Amino acid sequence: MTLSEGSAGIPLLSVRKLTKHFGSFAACAGIDLDIGPGEIHALLGENGAGKSTLVKMLFGILDPTEGEIVWNGQPVTIRSPSEARRLGIGMVFQHFSLFEALTVAENIALSLDPKISLAKISDEAARLSKSYGLPLDPKAHVADLSVGERQRIEIVRALLQNPKLIILDEPTSVLTPQEADKLFDTLFQLKAEGRSVLYISHRLEEVQRICDRATVLRHGKVTGTCDPKLETPASLARMMVGSDVAGVDRDDDATLGDIQIEVSDLAVGARTPFAVSLKDVNLKVRAGEVLAVAGVAGNGQGELFDALSGEYPVSNNEAIRIRGKGVGRVGINGRRLLGAGFVPEERHGHAAVSGMPLSDNLLLARSQSDRRSFLAAGSLAVIRHAAVNTATQRICRNMDVRKSGEDPVAGSLSGGNLQKFIVGRELDRQPSVLVVNQPTWGVDAGAASRIRQALVDLARAGSAVVVISQDLDEIFEVATNIAVISEGRLSASYPAGQLSRERIGLLMGGIHDSTQAEASHAN
Repeated sequence: MTLSEGSAGIPLLSVRKLTKHFGSFAACAGIDLDIGPGEIHALLGENGAGKSTLVKMLFGILDPTEGEIVWNGQPVTIRSPSEARRLGIGMVFQHFSLFEALTVAENIALSLDPKISLAKISDEAARLSKSYGLPLDPKAHVADLSVGERQRIEIVRALLQNPKLIILDEPTSVLTPQEADKLFDTLFQLKAEGRSVLYISHRLEEVQRICDRATVLRHGKVTGTCDPKLETPASLARMMVGSDVAGVDRDDDATLGDIQIEVSDLAVGARTPFAVSLKDVNLKVRAGEVLAVAGVAGNGQGELFDALSGEYPVSNNEAIRIRGKGVGRVGINGRRLLGAGFVPEERHGHAAVSGMPLSDNLLLARSQSDRRSFLAAGSLAVIRHAAVNTATQRICRNMDVRKSGEDPVAGSLSGGNLQKFIVGRELDRQPSVLVVNQPTWGVDAGAASRIRQALVDLARAGSAVVVISQDLDEIFEVATNIAVISEGRLSASYPAGQLSRERIGLLMGGIHDSTQAEASHAN
C-alpha cells in the first residue's frame, strides 16, 4: 500500500521491527507501520492483538524492547507522554482521565504548562472548540456534562498541544450516531489541515467510512494492510481473526411466553453526587424476548442494572417482579434463587476476582442453592473440587474460552476471553431471566459474535433477556424489542424492526415523545 496523497512519499511516523516483550511473551513482534501526513489510518485487531501495547510505545508509556520509531524521517526515543506531546503526538484514550469536580478549563490545564493562565486556557479552548465544531463551555463542571461532551474535552485538550498525529482509541463507543457524525466531520477537518489520525475501533463500518488505510494486527504481528473502502466488514473481520466470523442467527418469528421480569414506576434517587436518578422506569420482558436498552454512557445504565440485579435493593418491593414475585427489597442471592442471572459491566473486581482461579470465581457466583451440587453428600462445607473443575471446563468449552492453563487466574485471561467465561458462567445455570450490562464492551469481533449468539440462544430456549448496551450494532443483532434510557428515564419499548439508528439517536438525546421525534426528524 502507498502512503496517502500529498505525503511526498515521506511518512509522518514510521515504526520498524517494533517489539515489546513482557517476560517471554511478545505483545508486539517486529511491527512495521507507516502513517502519512493528512491520513486517517485504522489500527485493527482482536483483543490481545497488540494494539494497546503499540500505541503505548508511540505515546511514551512503554519502552520498546527492540525496533525503531521514526518521526518526520528522524529516529526518536519517546520516554514519556510529555515527550510524545512535544514531538507532536496526542492521544485520546478510551477511558477518559477527567476530574468530575473540576471545570472543563481546569481539567485541560492539568496537561499543559502550569505557567499558562487559566483565563488564557479558557479562551483558547473556546476558540478551538468552536473552530472544530466541538462546542464546550470552559467554565462548566465535568460532572454536569454528557459523555459526548466529556470526549470533546479530551479532543480539545489534545488539539491545544497542536499535534501532527492524534491517536484515538474506540472514540465512538460512548457516542450517539449523531455525535459520531460530528466527530467524523472533525476528523475530516483535521485531515484537510494535514494532520494525521491513528484510529482504533472495533466498529468496522465506520473504519470503512472514514479511514484511508488500515493495518491489521494478529498475535502481536502485522498480518496485512488494506484500503478499508475496498473491503467489507466481513473481510476486515476475517483479516483480524484469521477466519470467517459467524453472524448472529436469530429467529424473528419467535413466540413469546409469560412475563418473566417486570418493572413498574421504579424511582431510585442518585446514591452519589455524580450518579443518575432513575425516574418512573417501566418495562416488561417475556420468555423468549431480548429487550435491549440503548443509551449513551452515564444516563442511568449502571443504576438500572444495580436495581434489576438487587445489588442496591429498592424500597418498593413490588416495583420489580421476577417470575411474578416482588423482589424490590430482595438482594442478589434471593433473585438468583428465583432463576435470575446477572452480568455486570466491570469484569475485574465486580464480575470476577482477578487474582482467583476461574473455578473459584465460578463457585463465588453461585447462589447457596446452586452450590449444593458442588458439595459432598450431607455436607455444607466440603467442596467437591472435581465437580467445580468439570463445570469450569464445560463453560470454557461451550464459550470457546482460550486460556493458558487448565484453571488459570481470571486476571491472566484477555478481556474478551474473561467476558466469555463470565457470560458462560451465568448461562451454565440456564437462568429464566438474564440481565447483562455491556456484554461485549471492548471485545473483538469473534468473541462478540459468540456472546451475542449465546444471548439469542438463551432467549430462544425460553428465557427473558435484558441487554443494556451502548453498541447499536449489537442492539440490532440481538434485540427483539428496544428501549432507550436517557437521563434516568426509559422510553417505551419498540419492536426492533420499527426503529432506525437515527430514531434511536433522537431517543438517546432525550426526545421520548413520538411526535417530538418525528418533528425533529422532519427538521
